[in-house]
Amino acid sequence: MKKIFLLLLMILTVSGCGGTAQDKKSAEPAEVKAEDKAPVATQSADKKILILYYSRTGEEYGLGNITKGNTEIVAEYLAKKTGADMFEIKPAKPYPDAYEPCTEIAKLELESNARPAFASNIDNLAQYDTVFIGYPIWWGALPRVVLTFLEANDFTGKTIVPFCTHGGSGLSGTERELADACPNAKVLSGLAIVGKSAQNDFPTVEKDIDAWLTQLGY
Repeated sequence: MKKIFLLLLMILTVSGCGGTAQDKKSAEPAEVKAEDKAPVATQSADKKILILYYSRTGEEYGLGNITKGNTEIVAEYLAKKTGADMFEIKPAKPYPDAYEPCTEIAKLELESNARPAFASNIDNLAQYDTVFIGYPIWWGALPRVVLTFLEANDFTGKTIVPFCTHGGSGLSGTERELADACPNAKVLSGLAIVGKSAQNDFPTVEKDIDAWLTQLGY
């Protein structure tokens, strides 16, 4: 009887271990998947985005007088799509409303490598991980007031995403200007929008922006 009892005990013990091993095998894949997904969602939710831009109103070539700048129109749509905060760079001394006097000043500033003052600074830049930077193209370059602002702030460790409005020049090498002004930031490929399209054909512009944001992972 004692031998029979020991034999039955061994059979029950082996059966119990086998069931436990099988439970572990079926549970492990579900645990791995849950762990893989959680960090991705957390990282995305934690990132803060800023739309930083300079835009001009007044007389615009081929458009007449505009009350909302081309770049501002694009900036507002980007903020809507990404849920980002916005900050507008404003020159301490506004540029002329008239088109030709404005272009003359912009040319002089570019030729002299000027750094015109801006009206006010942002006080919470450190909290943002990604900064979309928007601007018009003036004489194939960034408006100098944008450079003044960038050089006055610390973009170390941030991701910079350029976008511009233009009359036919595209980004015109301004991605390099941004990289030079913010050497410790990562500058991604930018988006160029024709200024007239921002004013007169925004449904097409929306599609271009949406495709660009998708490519960037937003």
